Amino acid sequence: MSSDVTPTSKPVKSTGLHVGEAGPGVRKVDPILTADSVKRTFGGLTAVDVAHVEIPRGAITALIGPNGAGKTTFFNLLTGFDKPDEGSWEFDGRSLAHVPAYRVARMGLIRTFQLTKALGLLTVMDNMKLGAKGQGGENLFRSVLPFLWRKQEDEIEEKAVELLTRFKLDTKREDYAASLSGGQRKLLEMARALMSDPTLVMLDEPMAGVNPALTQSLLEHILDLKSQGMSVLFVEHDMHMVRHIADWVIVMAEGKIVAEGDPHTVMQDPAVIDAYLGAHHDTDIGIDTEHVEVLKELIDDEQ
Repeated sequence: MSSDVTPTSKPVKSTGLHVGEAGPGVRKVDPILTADSVKRTFGGLTAVDVAHVEIPRGAITALIGPNGAGKTTFFNLLTGFDKPDEGSWEFDGRSLAHVPAYRVARMGLIRTFQLTKALGLLTVMDNMKLGAKGQGGENLFRSVLPFLWRKQEDEIEEKAVELLTRFKLDTKREDYAASLSGGQRKLLEMARALMSDPTLVMLDEPMAGVNPALTQSLLEHILDLKSQGMSVLFVEHDMHMVRHIADWVIVMAEGKIVAEGDPHTVMQDPAVIDAYLGAHHDTDIGIDTEHVEVLKELIDDEQ
């Protein structure tokens, strides 16, 4: 998806995030997430083969690449929704190997999906409440003694109302999630993710299928995550969006990290141009021609 909407904030520059020359696997000053030798194959196809990558803390990092590059598979591996054939990865200094997805979320790493996972037969408010962690009422013994969890329940609802108001969904609180538009479901999923007070938010194509009228709102909310002290890692195809809000860009192609750097430099990197334009590939890597044209346009703008 390509959008003409431009964030009101000025493009951000990446400063002081890495040690040494930018490139695949470059060390970060303060990484919040690291991965080493992570590999995932499906039959004879290698979907992910990442030697080393670090995600900087307190920054907005974009993970880009042509269709079939392995971005979503890599997301699934890092968040416990899939298991790698080999490799190790750490979040905030703690190993995530063999940690199930729900425990990864409790540790402060929350993700959203390209296809939203809002529970359609629950109300918007009930969806929000499900995002809160450590709920006393979930304990069998405490659940039969309301005075042990009622105060917490009120606090959870108050927090949910605050977030729904921020995301302009407060008037929908009693509506079923299934009745929301695609863009509103994206907003709900992001708002629900914040119920658990995450330190790293991973967004899988947050703009996919979103009405242009809500694009600006989503962009501003992503920028707000950083201003509130959270780190962000997102997959996105909209190059205009990447250039305007990302502090750091990581490029994947054929399962590997092929480039890293600030968005302005990365978009002129020969490895990136090669990955998107297929300059030296004999096979079709599935690149959307629309994305090729956007990349060409952005490169021309930089020159």
